[in-house]
Amino acid sequence: MIAFVRGPVAAVSLAAAVVEVGGIGLEVMCTPGTLATLRVGQSATLPTSMVVREDSLTLFGFADEDEKQTFELLQTASGVGPKLAQAMLAVLAPDDLRLAIASDDTKTLTKVPGIGQKGAQRIILELKDRIGAPTGGRTPSAPVAGAPWRDQVHQGLVGLGWSAKDAEKAVDAVAPEAGAVPDVAGLLRAALRTLSKA
Repeated sequence: MIAFVRGPVAAVSLAAAVVEVGGIGLEVMCTPGTLATLRVGQSATLPTSMVVREDSLTLFGFADEDEKQTFELLQTASGVGPKLAQAMLAVLAPDDLRLAIASDDTKTLTKVPGIGQKGAQRIILELKDRIGAPTGGRTPSAPVAGAPWRDQVHQGLVGLGWSAKDAEKAVDAVAPEAGAVPDVAGLLRAALRTLSKA
C-alpha cells in the first residue's frame, strides 16, 4: 500500500493531480478542495489510499490523514464505493459527515450526488456507531454548510431535543420570515412556536 506521496506537483486537472515521486509521475485522484491547495511546481505531501480493482490501481489523495481515514471508513458501508466516498468528501468535510451521521441528518447526506433518501438512511445505520464524534472545533450546535441561519436554527432545535426531521420542517416554516439580515434568535423562537403548535 502507498500511504502517502511527496514531491513536486507536475500537473493539476479537474479531478486529479500528478505528483512526481522518484522520477515517476503518480496520478492521484483528489477532491476539488484538495486540488485547490496544490500548485504546479510546488512540493506537496498527500496522504493516499490505493483502491485495487481487477482492471485498475487507483490512488486517491487527501488534504490530511483525517480525510483519508473518513474515506476508508465510508467505503465499509454497503453501496459506497471509492467514487461515492470521494464525492461525499467533496461536498462535506469529515466533521460535517460525522455530524450528519450522528444526528440522523439524511437531508445533508442527500446533498451528495448519488445518495438518495434510502442510501442516506443505510449509511447512517451502518456507520453511526463507528464514525465517531466531530473532532474539530465543530460541535452539534455549530452551523454546517448552507444558509448559516438555517443551520443555526436547525442545530438549535436538534440541541433542544427535536428530531432532525421535525427541526427541518420548522426551519422551512419560518424561512419566509428570514429577510435579508436574519435574526437567528427570533427565528429560533418562531420555529419553537411552530413545533409547539404541531
